[in-house]
Formats: sequence, C-alpha cells, structure tokens
Amino acid sequence: MFSFQNITVLSLEQAVVIPYLTFRLVQDGIRVIRLERPDFGDPNRFIGNDVLGETGMNSYYLCINAGKKGLTLDLSQAEGRTVFQELIAKLPVDIFVTNQLPKNYEKLGIAYELLRDIKPDIIWLGATGFGPESNEPAYDPILQARSGLMEMTGEPDGEPQVLGIPLPDMGSSEHAYGLIMKALFKRQATGEGSRIDLAMFESSLSWQTFPIALQTSFDKTLSRRGNTHEFFAPVSVYATCNGFVYFAVGNDQQWKRLVSLKLFQDLDRPEYEKNRGRIQDKNRLNQKINAITTRHDSEELIRMFSAIRVPISKIQTIPEVVQDPLVQPRLLKATDPKTGKCLTLAPPPYTTPFLEAADRGLSFPPRFGEHNQEIYAELLGYSPEQLKTLSAEKVI
Repeated sequence: MFSFQNITVLSLEQAVVIPYLTFRLVQDGIRVIRLERPDFGDPNRFIGNDVLGETGMNSYYLCINAGKKGLTLDLSQAEGRTVFQELIAKLPVDIFVTNQLPKNYEKLGIAYELLRDIKPDIIWLGATGFGPESNEPAYDPILQARSGLMEMTGEPDGEPQVLGIPLPDMGSSEHAYGLIMKALFKRQATGEGSRIDLAMFESSLSWQTFPIALQTSFDKTLSRRGNTHEFFAPVSVYATCNGFVYFAVGNDQQWKRLVSLKLFQDLDRPEYEKNRGRIQDKNRLNQKINAITTRHDSEELIRMFSAIRVPISKIQTIPEVVQDPLVQPRLLKATDPKTGKCLTLAPPPYTTPFLEAADRGLSFPPRFGEHNQEIYAELLGYSPEQLKTLSAEKVI
C-alpha cells in the first residue's frame, strides 16, 4: 500500500527554492535528508540572527528546514561520490532533488543518468535559473526583473519594486512539488522513474497570465498600478482613522449594495452605476472614498461591508496575522530538544493527514551533519573507524 512515509528524498540543497520544496514534502510525511558540503554548508545557515547561540543555526535557515535530517558529504571527492552512490542504493532514495548549476551534475556525480543506473525508477529533479542548458546563476530578484514581475509591481509613477515575498523561489518550489507528485503517480502506475528539469524563469513567467496574453494578443499594455486594479473599481487600499483597509468591488451588484450605505450615498451617481464608468474615473473615485473612510475606524467599516457582502479586510501586520483565529490553529511547531526553543512556522497550504497525526509538529531543523552517525553508521553500516577516517579526510 502506498504511503508517503515510505518515500525517501535525498536533497543537495541550499538557499530557498529546493529547501522550501523539501519543506513542503516533509509535511506529507516524506523522509527528507539534506546534503551539505562539510566545509561550509548551506549559506543560509549564516543569514539572519544567531538566535540559538551557535554557529550555522541562524534564524533565516530555521524558517524552512524543519522536519528534515542533515548529512554532510563532499561530492567533489571521489570517496564522497562513492558514499553518495551507497546512499542512493541502500536508503534507498526514491527522489533526488538539487539546485546545483548544470555544469556540476557530472562533476559531482549527481546527473540523472548516473543515478538511474543505480536506481532505475528514481525521480530526479534539477531546479535551475534558466534551464539545464544554461549555467547562468539566478537570484529571486533577478528573475523578478527579467520575467516582468517587477514591472508589474509598484506605483504607476514610481520605480519598479520587488514583491514582498520571493515568488520566483517559492512559486518554483510549488511547481516542483506538483511535478514530483505527477512523477510519483507515474511511477506507481508504470514503475518508471522521471527526469524533471525545472527552470525558475519559466515558473516565474507562468504567473504573467494576463499581462502577456493581453499585450501580445490585443496590444493592451499592463504595468504598475499600485493598489488599484486594471479592470475593476473601486479596488484599493483606503485609509481609516486607525489604519488601513482593502476592499474590492468586483461587480455592479456589489457597488449598488455599497452605495446603499448611508456613508456612501453621495457616490450613487449614474456615471458610476457600471464598472466601466468607475474605472474611467477611478482616481477621483478613490479620493472621494478615502475622504469618507478616514472618518471611520477599520472595525466599523468591516462590520458594515460584511453585512452587505462586499469583500473587505484590515491590512494586518504579521503579528496580527499570527493572532488571526483562522491562522492560530494552522501554525506549525518545531521544538529544539537541545535548547527547548520552540519555532512557530507558517501554516501549510493544506493540512495533510501526517500533520494532523503529528499535532502539527515537526522535528527541529537539523544541525550541521546532525544525522551523520544515524545514517552512515546505522543505515549504511559504517564502522566507527570508517567514520573517523571519512571525517578526518573531510569527506563527511
């Protein structure tokens, strides 16, 4: 019987795109073992604050690495590649994922063809910036710039801006997650493995549905529009006497309900009855709405809008988001057995049966080489002398 808990992922990962992918996979109960070089490891270990008082466990690394096991292994050494091949065969590894540059696949012994010779039904995924033929490095903001995402973000008369979250990184992770699930289904049905080459640039471009189609098909240029919407009005951020709210009038029926409120009756005009008229005058319309909303507090407006079924929300800070009654029961936790520190982690997009059974708890992010003894000795059967030699030679 198929169970995610019988699946093993070996991951040569760093930065965000593959670590977030494997973080998503552990939420299904999949065993994830992350590989790092024994000399310096994942650079993200050293980003953010030193919250535990120890090297290589900084705050930025802790956010997306809970639930995993950690090994060190130097694949640039021949002996390291031999150990790696044993890991593939003896764990055994169902899925291998990496975000190494393609030029390193053969050199490190991680190319799909090499792993397929060891385990014919392996699922292999390589995430690159611009595809397996390119060794051009790519950071999230570079992908945002090149894919046009920055062109779509910011105020109309302002500079292009990066998104508040790393969408090329995390969006690529989500696309990779879906591709791996398809590959698992294929393997379950046919017994065949898969090679998956995921270009983060392609992933980033795929979010540009409306801008690309409208520009190329109908010569309609879309660009930065701030908090407003290109096709619907009023849709924006509005100031209140104690903060900000965002509300969205998505059709003429909702507009009619809005202007039925005493506060907004002065806006019940023939030129605003249809969305086209509101869009044509959206700047002045938003100024008029702001003049009204600034005289009322956010909570009062939310009560009124909710009563007439017009979507609205307070612009919540992250502390407020965490305290939201819909968020609180969905947060994940990971407690460090060494320090007692409890991490509060972002909710998953879907609460899996594994997370329910685990009471939404994951193991603490692994320390550098934390599971070397467990995996190399207990699973691969290496003797203490072998481990001592491998460590002395900086293979592990």
